[in-house]
Amino acid sequence: MTTILNRLLLVSASAFFSGNVLATEFIDPPIVAKPTMITVYLAKKIVTMDPALPEAKAVAVSDGKIISVGSLADLKPWLDQYPHQINRQFENKVLYPGFIDPHNHPMLAGLIQTAFPLTYLPLPSPWGKAFPGVPNLKAAIAKLKEYSASIADPNELLLAWGYDIPAMKQVPNKQLLDEVSTTRPVLVWDASEHTIFLNSAALAKYLTNPEEVKKIPGVEINPDGSLTGAFLSSQATQYVIKHTGTDFMNPERLNKGMLYANDQAQQGGITTTSEMTFGILDIDSEKVMMKKFTSSDVTSLRISPVAMADNFVGKYGDQAVEQVKELQKLNNDRLLYKGVKFMGDDAYLSQTMMLENPGYTDGHHGTIFYPTPEAFKQAMQPWWNAGFQIHVHTNGNGGNKNVLNALQLLQDEKPRFDHRFTFEHFGVTSSMMIRKVKALGAVASVNPAYFYTRAGIQASSIGTDRISYATRVGDLVREGVIVGLHSDNPVAPPLPLTEVWAVVNRQNIYTGNKKWAPAEAVTVQQAMRMVTIDAAYVMGLENKIGSIEPGKYADFVVLADDPMTVPKEKIKDVPVIGTVMGGRYIPVTETNHSRPY
Repeated sequence: MTTILNRLLLVSASAFFSGNVLATEFIDPPIVAKPTMITVYLAKKIVTMDPALPEAKAVAVSDGKIISVGSLADLKPWLDQYPHQINRQFENKVLYPGFIDPHNHPMLAGLIQTAFPLTYLPLPSPWGKAFPGVPNLKAAIAKLKEYSASIADPNELLLAWGYDIPAMKQVPNKQLLDEVSTTRPVLVWDASEHTIFLNSAALAKYLTNPEEVKKIPGVEINPDGSLTGAFLSSQATQYVIKHTGTDFMNPERLNKGMLYANDQAQQGGITTTSEMTFGILDIDSEKVMMKKFTSSDVTSLRISPVAMADNFVGKYGDQAVEQVKELQKLNNDRLLYKGVKFMGDDAYLSQTMMLENPGYTDGHHGTIFYPTPEAFKQAMQPWWNAGFQIHVHTNGNGGNKNVLNALQLLQDEKPRFDHRFTFEHFGVTSSMMIRKVKALGAVASVNPAYFYTRAGIQASSIGTDRISYATRVGDLVREGVIVGLHSDNPVAPPLPLTEVWAVVNRQNIYTGNKKWAPAEAVTVQQAMRMVTIDAAYVMGLENKIGSIEPGKYADFVVLADDPMTVPKEKIKDVPVIGTVMGGRYIPVTETNHSRPY
């Protein structure tokens, strides 16, 4: 009777604290097949990210998964039992677990980065020369005119990406873009992906119901009631995309863009990435695209799409939760649907994130998408109750405060353990906010590009102090919060070793030796965990990737040297030789050019 009662109590507790899908998702079926052939990779050093066995010299792989790790002698129990081959091609190289980018946008990043570039900072390309950037507004308009002149069809849309509002010191409007053309539609996407600008021809062609448009947050309106051509929020940008997308989101361009993003990531040593805006354009088409991407031998990434909750609610209404659950039935070794995403406030780069007092130096405060914590809690409640991992895009201290308070309300009403509620970006914060993140059991995925590329550009608008301690990884580590580093590509290139270099050195890559909040620096080992096992933990995938341990996918990055032993100033310069995904080696020379997909 006591045993039965204990079981009933456990079931009741499980029901009360329900929602911990992390404990049950992605459980592999029992392994029944024995290894058919074992490949043993020998290396100068294998850094496993497993504290029990931090270094090794050999790793045994079969059927895409790791069998055993250690020295060649340590593998003898396996090699005595099964056919095997010794692979010595990495004997002079260093192996780490394949790097992980826990917040990426390969679909949109590839699409817009294969359009006409208009960035202020240099834009590297996986397939050739970098775009050098445009130094000022005059140069940006001149470059747009050059692009327009290169398009034969006078009615074809000109799509340019990367306009940098803080660097150019002006928000474009239709009058400015009409200098490029008064007849050709011109669409300029900013560097954050959160704002879009149209000229008069584009407004006339695509937005035929201006009264409807004016109701959307972030749409700028002239004193006379006409549209300015500036769309300054992710909600306004999504609206524009839906009305213009048919002119630039054809299958050929999307396929090219996905391959471009794949090759960017692979050359940075990444073997697993996310798609943090799944469903932003068209849910059904994106499902087809993800299936094709993860079925192709040309691509070399695992991908974890995270569903945009509001977009699924918009399409499926009360069935949205069930529809996202259905996605997980499509999962395989390379496709890992997991979690949902919400938008808390707007963008860092476009200076539309919500900053509380003193706000920005010009007096504005930015955009928040849920006016109160109660409203945000209500939106997230069905997903929280259903046990989903929830990711929230949040940047400014006002946005972060609102999200923290909404999470508090969720936990107060229905406590959950190991929920992995993830603060995505978590840009401008305070030490006390971080303490509350820990208290509420959340994790963080942060973008070091906020200081390593942006500090010199945005200090005049945000303040030297806040731009310096953006991305408080030191405080997060000291409080015991699990942290992943990400690129948010196209916000920054997907270069994990550069991210590691940044949080270790607290330097801006363009401003010499100046340190930005050096007290926020972390050790090299802590930073390397943030692009391997801790990034996997943030994604809820730590039982599959992130360390070199038996049973996990045989995903490695092949490096010319060990980032933990080179001078810390040189970490970003360690060459990536290639990646191994599921036991398949892909040298970077295989992805440094465009090819059929």
